[in-house]
Amino acid sequence: MTADLPLRKIIHIDMDAFYAAVEQRDNPAYRGKPVVVGGRPDSRGVVATCSYEARKFGIRSAMASSQAYRLCPQAIFVKPRFEVYRDVSAAIRRIFSDYTELFEPLSLDEAYLDVTVVSRCRGSATLIAKEIKDKIRQQTGLTASTGVSYNKFLAKIASDLDKPDGLCLITPEQGPGFVERLPVGKFHGIGKATEKKMHELDIRSGLDLKRWPLSLLVQHFGKAGQHYYDIARGIDHRPVRNFRPSKSVGVEITYPEDLAEPNLILQQLIDLMGKALARLTAKQMTAHTLTVKIKYHDFVQITRSKTLPQAITGVEGFEAILADLLKDTEVGVKKVRLLGIALSSLHSPELLHYRQTDLFAFSMPSHFPN
Repeated sequence: MTADLPLRKIIHIDMDAFYAAVEQRDNPAYRGKPVVVGGRPDSRGVVATCSYEARKFGIRSAMASSQAYRLCPQAIFVKPRFEVYRDVSAAIRRIFSDYTELFEPLSLDEAYLDVTVVSRCRGSATLIAKEIKDKIRQQTGLTASTGVSYNKFLAKIASDLDKPDGLCLITPEQGPGFVERLPVGKFHGIGKATEKKMHELDIRSGLDLKRWPLSLLVQHFGKAGQHYYDIARGIDHRPVRNFRPSKSVGVEITYPEDLAEPNLILQQLIDLMGKALARLTAKQMTAHTLTVKIKYHDFVQITRSKTLPQAITGVEGFEAILADLLKDTEVGVKKVRLLGIALSSLHSPELLHYRQTDLFAFSMPSHFPN
């Protein structure tokens, strides 16, 4: 924080095990049981998300469904229903729009909210958070975890501290010390590869990161060095934007073990496309270009693209297109460590009437500026 910038009230809300929670809500027989949303164990699919009951067995998102089955044979495997998830997300957005229009959606189940100038609940972000959480539960039967702080970085971390159904606040007084104690692997935006590199440089905590001068961080991490320098001090000036024109929407996964089987790789791409489409829908956009990203075990990276005359609106029918894009690659010859799907050539049919309301809210204590 700097003296010339006003203290902000930023909220991050993350719906708890969103897809799985919707399935448990809609099917009482699933409640209290391990539910896995994604591909079937015999279909070479992956886990999109799973219930908290399933997570107790070590099941995680992006895990192969076959591995999830080995960890928990009694788990209930459910095919994703993205249309239903989009409808539920829209209902939640309508709740948020009653508080503010300053939203920045990240996906169907996650978003930022700036409530700095919101007067509801006496201007308290924590009270706003509680009120919205209550409304979500009453109107959808689902729970959300919220993080409240004075910037995006800390709000994002706070929302993950007390899942499920949590509400955590990191005050300006707590922020710098909290970051110093945080392992760098817990920093949002620092992936496994960067974490490994930092560990090799003996940077293991926020305090270790804070001790490095900006010049050395830039030398080792390029442009990201400035961001690491700032967040190590609890500084993040990124604004919450209620609408950002997107050039592309995508999702990618680096796998803990390299993939070799072409059919498994194809199924992974189909699952990734479903996730990319969910993000596209959250942004109220359509796409015409599909791009496949592949990084081999030797870190050589390629992309293959196809532009279609019609808008891309669903996964159905795209297995053949994805298979065709894989033909001109070394899949099946070289092992794959990363896969990604990007959707581009974006358009918004209702751009002139665009009103983004895709966020979640929480509030700050009364000592925050009103």
